[in-house]
Amino acid sequence: MPQSLAKVYLHIVFSTKNRQPLISPDIENELHKYIGGILTGVNCPPIKINGTRDHIHILCLLSRTITMSKLLEETKKGSSKWIKSKGEKFKKFYWQDGYGIFSVSQSNVKEVESYIDKQKEHHKKYSFQEEFVRLLKKHKIEYNERYIWD
Repeated sequence: MPQSLAKVYLHIVFSTKNRQPLISPDIENELHKYIGGILTGVNCPPIKINGTRDHIHILCLLSRTITMSKLLEETKKGSSKWIKSKGEKFKKFYWQDGYGIFSVSQSNVKEVESYIDKQKEHHKKYSFQEEFVRLLKKHKIEYNERYIWD
């Protein structure tokens, strides 16, 4: 086959360092747009970005030319640098080192979009930790709870 073709959807989740509630309402929309620009710049078109004060969810396509780890490195590094430039209250902003990446089938894209859209509503009932463990279990990812929160 002379042409390489792919369409891989990713659901990405990561939090602020120590899950600090640093993503304030006055900056979150701008942050989401900025992250969308980073994703577009590395040919990973964003489909949905949303979150809460301490974490973010991204649904995007994965380019054939970038690894998942490089995608996360570019996204976190660029957005962290950007948000620190937005005022004194963001000077100590950092993302947590770890992240979760989950594959999404074409048939579940709308469901994941809706899930990401409803983050604030969802987190009135569940903490980030509860949500993340549910995602790990749903995707049958083995983990040691001792290491996912430090």
